[in-house]
Amino acid sequence: MATGYILIAAILILGGVIATVGDRIGTRVGKARLSLFNLRPKKTAVIVTIFTGGLISASTLAILFATDGGLRKGVFELEDIQRDLTNKREQLKTAEAQKSQAEVELNQAKQEKVQVQQELQAINKSLQAVNTKQKATQAQLNRTLNQQAKTQARLKETQSRLGGIMIQYQQARGELQTLYHQRQTLQTAVEDLKAEREKLYTQAKEAIDEAKTAIEKRDRKIAKLDKLIQNRNLEIKQREEVIITRESRLKELEEQQQFLDREVARLEKYYQSYRDLRLGKLALVKGQVIAAGLITVNKTNTSRQAIMKILEEANHNANVQLTEPGEISMNKKILRLTKDQVEALIAQIKDSREYVVRIFSAGNYVRGEKQIEFFADASRNQLVFSLGEILATTTADLKSMTPEQMRQRLDLLISASQFRARNAGIVESVEVDGTFVRFVTQLQQMEQEVEIKAIAAENTYTVGPLRIKLVVISNGEILFST
Repeated sequence: MATGYILIAAILILGGVIATVGDRIGTRVGKARLSLFNLRPKKTAVIVTIFTGGLISASTLAILFATDGGLRKGVFELEDIQRDLTNKREQLKTAEAQKSQAEVELNQAKQEKVQVQQELQAINKSLQAVNTKQKATQAQLNRTLNQQAKTQARLKETQSRLGGIMIQYQQARGELQTLYHQRQTLQTAVEDLKAEREKLYTQAKEAIDEAKTAIEKRDRKIAKLDKLIQNRNLEIKQREEVIITRESRLKELEEQQQFLDREVARLEKYYQSYRDLRLGKLALVKGQVIAAGLITVNKTNTSRQAIMKILEEANHNANVQLTEPGEISMNKKILRLTKDQVEALIAQIKDSREYVVRIFSAGNYVRGEKQIEFFADASRNQLVFSLGEILATTTADLKSMTPEQMRQRLDLLISASQFRARNAGIVESVEVDGTFVRFVTQLQQMEQEVEIKAIAAENTYTVGPLRIKLVVISNGEILFST
């Protein structure tokens, strides 16, 4: 490391000295106006400077080459080094390829080793099994040898018996000859039986064919009968469906007849009522109020008295309605009154509040009826319409309407108010507050489209009456009213 520093310092010092010397020489050459190679002094000075610079470079390289063998070798032997490096790299690649191949072969060898070990284990197991089997075979061999000895003993015994068996064989052979002759005889008998069987088979086949023909005829006959039965069943089913349809239709007709009978009875009843009405005999209409009153009681006796008073008034009104013209109304007991009806009314009004009790006609009755049915209703006397509440509204184009049309429009407005009053349960009728004639006269004098409203003139309760005020409005502004 110190040598390198010394070398660098020496190169720097030497370069500085040479540069200084070259500069001095160039200066002196320039001042002396020397000339080399017949050149001008200025160019001669340049050549001296170039020479001095080259000398600096040469001295630097000389020092480097002299002191560093590696640099000298690297500069002059660079191509050899590069070729050597290329060869080394190729050798390295070859070595790496060989290494990879060796690793592959090593892996294969390891796998083969494992496989060989497995095969060796299998062979060891097989060898153990063979050894076990050999031991068993040896034991079996020993048993076989023992058995062979026993068999040889039996063979000798059997050979001794064979002589007797040969004698028996000769005897059996003679018997076999006899049996052979008997078989020939039996074969002849069998042939005869076969011929007879063929004959019987032919006869049986003919009989079977005849039976098949008879069966086919019978099957065709049965098929015809089945078809006939199916047709009959189909006809029966169709007739049953017709019967069911007719029974259903008959039932519907019976229901229609019953409905028509009820309608006829109802129409006859309506016709009688209509006839009575045409003749002017219908005095009370179903649902008509016969009598009504406001009741406020604190005691049961008082409530009974109040209810009986309203019932007496209803009885009187009914007598008046049902009396023939020109006759004097007799205050007869015409209402069919029961104790349960009275008790039911008392139970409804026993909480000491104001109630409106109304007696209604339960049916249509003509003059001359001796007794009528009724039903009663008790409802609380409560606020139904507040002051200024709108009951009905209509519009009128007074410019194009005739007085009669205007009158009809006002009647329709009042009728709508009456309808709302009845639906709300108000007993008394509707009254128009103010002068109605003056109101109509003012309307007739106008020639513009206006809106007419019927409003409640005061707070109206169930007991009534409902007082209405007619108001004329145009563009949201009240023009006049009743």
